[in-house]
Amino acid sequence: MTIWEELKARGLIAQVTDEERVRELINSGKATFYIGFDPTADSLHVGHFMALCLMKRLQMAGNKPIALLGGGTGMIGDPSGKSDLRTMMTKETIDHNIECFKKQMSRFIDFSDGKALMVNNADWLLDLNYVGLLREVGTEFTVNRMLAAECYKQRWEKGLTFLEFNYMIMQAYDFYMLYQKYGCNLEFGGDDQWSNMIAGMELVRRKLSGDADAMTITLLLNSEGKKMGKTVAGAVWLDPEKTSPFDFYQYWRNVGDADVIKCLYLLTFLPVEEIQAMEKWEGSELNKAKEILAYQLTELVHGEEEAKKAEAGARALFGGGADSEHMPTTVLEEADFDEEGKADLISLLVKTGLVPTRSEGRRAIEQGGVTVGSDKITDIHFAISRDALAKEEMILRRGKKKYHKICISQGD
Repeated sequence: MTIWEELKARGLIAQVTDEERVRELINSGKATFYIGFDPTADSLHVGHFMALCLMKRLQMAGNKPIALLGGGTGMIGDPSGKSDLRTMMTKETIDHNIECFKKQMSRFIDFSDGKALMVNNADWLLDLNYVGLLREVGTEFTVNRMLAAECYKQRWEKGLTFLEFNYMIMQAYDFYMLYQKYGCNLEFGGDDQWSNMIAGMELVRRKLSGDADAMTITLLLNSEGKKMGKTVAGAVWLDPEKTSPFDFYQYWRNVGDADVIKCLYLLTFLPVEEIQAMEKWEGSELNKAKEILAYQLTELVHGEEEAKKAEAGARALFGGGADSEHMPTTVLEEADFDEEGKADLISLLVKTGLVPTRSEGRRAIEQGGVTVGSDKITDIHFAISRDALAKEEMILRRGKKKYHKICISQGD
């Protein structure tokens, strides 16, 4: 099976402008392709996961990835799929987020010896002369065509700022620069980026019509990966400080029965034939498939050791065992207790990350969704004493699937 056949078999390809040419480039290892990442947070998340896995697959087949970090476009904000104007970030915040992205991407992509590139579009976008850009690029776009783009439709009723309206031009200019600087001949993206990617391809072809090598191709990815990242309440991050390896494992262990095989195809590196055999699994066998999925992805993001710990912790916990060694743990200090030596449950739910706010913690308790040990707690004034924790650690649970262990500092 060629790499192109594998991408098709895994359901990764949604649409392509020139399939014969793309197949030839990818199968021969001659594709230099880019995927863009706007640094809107200080960690990559599940929505970026499929793109990173795809880059890794294609690099393993001999192709050259370019990870384009949006230091420039991040200052504008992509309106695609957004109902409101994105919060404006400072340059300092963007630069910090980019540094965080760089560290995480290196777990997936081999950037050594020129095998892949990581570039920042701030290098060319921030120094552009406005009138010069209008003359060089603005003449290549018609407002009628831009307004018809899907990426702008959701914002049309509420109001699309002129700032955001320029995003398509900036993204198209990225491809133009990547082609000239690095010989980039292929761009990838999710379906919400289709209009922007087509604009980039057409810009390169029009501006470099006399260049025989200007064979730019656009490939539309199946966007299931981005959708997965939005199915959970709150974000699932790749940074272990924001989402622990245990919680990351549990997220994938708890995917729906209808999604587990799809996730195995899209996100793991298991052979296609092995996954095809799992398609016949039913009932309790699907739980085994979910464990395989969770382990494979946790190992990919956090390494073998953390994947084994997460797997062991989950099996001990949900299998009725008493071993909580590998469960996410918060160690309480003296400052976490009041003068009477007690810590209120709502504060502990927030501190452990089981809820994002005190008001949500209060609602979870009132609705019967919080358990301490084996006891369901419905009293919003419930507190845990320091003396009780000195005798034994306790496990907090929110709902059926979110667990966290608390204990006190051994130094106290």
